[in-house]
Amino acid sequence: MEKLLEVKNLSVSFKTFFGEVEAVRNINFHVGKSETVAIVGESGCGKSVTANSIMQLLPMPPAFFKSGEIIFNGENLLKKTNKEMQSIRGNEISMVFQDPMTSLNPTMKIGKQIVEGLVKHRKLSSSEAKEKAIEMLNLVAVPQPEKRVNQYPHEFSGGMRQRVMIALAMVSNPRLLIADEPTTALDVTVQAQILELMKEIQKKLDMSIILITHDLGVVAEMSDRVIVMYAGQILEEGTSDEIFTDPKHPYTKKLLSSVPRLDMSRNEPLFSIEGTPPDLYIPPKGCSFYDRCDNAMKICKDNMPDFDRHNNTHRSRCWLNHSMAQSTEGSEV
Repeated sequence: MEKLLEVKNLSVSFKTFFGEVEAVRNINFHVGKSETVAIVGESGCGKSVTANSIMQLLPMPPAFFKSGEIIFNGENLLKKTNKEMQSIRGNEISMVFQDPMTSLNPTMKIGKQIVEGLVKHRKLSSSEAKEKAIEMLNLVAVPQPEKRVNQYPHEFSGGMRQRVMIALAMVSNPRLLIADEPTTALDVTVQAQILELMKEIQKKLDMSIILITHDLGVVAEMSDRVIVMYAGQILEEGTSDEIFTDPKHPYTKKLLSSVPRLDMSRNEPLFSIEGTPPDLYIPPKGCSFYDRCDNAMKICKDNMPDFDRHNNTHRSRCWLNHSMAQSTEGSEV
């Protein structure tokens, strides 16, 4: 599969009063053309920092890139000037943000917010851009788009604002869409509608999607491949089938165990991962999941393993996958 985006050895930190926070630590992944890649993990694991790094939306300072490259369509985005990035954002790469109410301008009508990008990137006249805005609102199933285009964000429900965000992100036919928790705080019915809408538009526009979410049900529905992040690192990567049916890393297994099952009894407690992620002011030398892992070994504490390749698409970083560690499973030695 031809690669549209390739992230190489990316490390991102934040300077704070207390010291350096290593939010993203030497990650590598790619996104193919017309592919949907999900990035999953607990809050604070580096998902949104990775997404904002691609878009060059991190405030600098306090953020800074320690190392790495972000290759999009053959060009390194980290070497682009702010002016060059302005021509890429919203045009070739778009983003659906987590909270549409705070992402949309409350003082501007919806139509004007959509029109801005069309006038800037596509050089359309105001009347042409407004027609296109109405067309996009219709595409994302906003009722009465001719009327709604002249309304303000507060006049829309949460689900409708999310549809507007998708219309805003897709109006310029981007090659890559980054969706950061696109169904957060939406009820199940609206969530299903939004996901179906994204899949339909992806087919129409032949675009790639990076989906950032906590919801593994959404991942199973939408993604071709899954990247599991923890404490700023990638611990496992594979196709959706591989991650859901044959997870290799203890963290991935525990994430999957935390999903409620239909066959659970009413009194059966929900599973949760004990402990907390490590402090990224002083990242651990070894495996970042060491303190929370039921199968931790001495070697895990001070040595982070390299990736083990299980096949061409599936890889993970865990000493348990080493041939000499087979008999240690189940206890700390």
